[in-house]
Amino acid sequence: MTTVLETKELRREFGLLVANDDVTVSIDDDEITSIIGPNGAGKTTFYTMLAGQLKPTSGSIRLRPREGADIETDEDGLVEITGKEPYIINRLGLARAYQINNVFDGLTVRDNIRIARISRDGRTNDLRAIATADPELNEGVDRIIELTRLEEFADKKCDNLSHGDKRKVEIALALATDPSVVLLDEPTAGMNATETRKMVDLVRELDKETDTTFVLTEHDMEVVLGISDRILVLDGGSLIAEGTPEEVMANERVREAYLGSEAQ
Repeated sequence: MTTVLETKELRREFGLLVANDDVTVSIDDDEITSIIGPNGAGKTTFYTMLAGQLKPTSGSIRLRPREGADIETDEDGLVEITGKEPYIINRLGLARAYQINNVFDGLTVRDNIRIARISRDGRTNDLRAIATADPELNEGVDRIIELTRLEEFADKKCDNLSHGDKRKVEIALALATDPSVVLLDEPTAGMNATETRKMVDLVRELDKETDTTFVLTEHDMEVVLGISDRILVLDGGSLIAEGTPEEVMANERVREAYLGSEAQ
């Protein structure tokens, strides 16, 4: 196992409120990791710090850069990303797929993915011209479309897609930057049972077919138990448990803090 994302004593204060209290975790490349916890546990704050949209009060975050990233790493093959701007973190190899769809509705699925791949390399001038004239770029776009099962919708505008298919486009945009780590924010939110099952299957397949490591937050415990190799549990801003689904479900403190009445 190889560490791809690591935090040490990560802390975030909002005045007198401590949203995350010295959270230390290590995420490995061969595991799908879920982060769970009750409302107010600090999951969103933790995620937002990882992606660079919120700076920690103290502590550190290190990332294994994506292949091809031109940056010097430490002896562990990691690079410090604490406090860096989100676009820098993204170019280094950490992408985030949001709970609220963050796609260009007026563009096709293909054009959305093209723009994401262009931004990966900082090639932001004359987006449309570059996107349609570069065979290597188009080949990469086609591969992402195939991986995320979007062939049927590739040339449709995103505002004509279902909620579930838009979520797939969101994941495709994250993958288009060739990340080492993708953060999935409530990937099955708002989906029916069929869409949820398909999303779980898709993430599992992407985990097998790519070199990307997936980390997710999710409220649906059935999804968490069905997709996770490892689970991290936050409560009151602190990490209270971690381990396999079986280990976490057997943890009395987790049952009291997170499952509540469901554990009865």
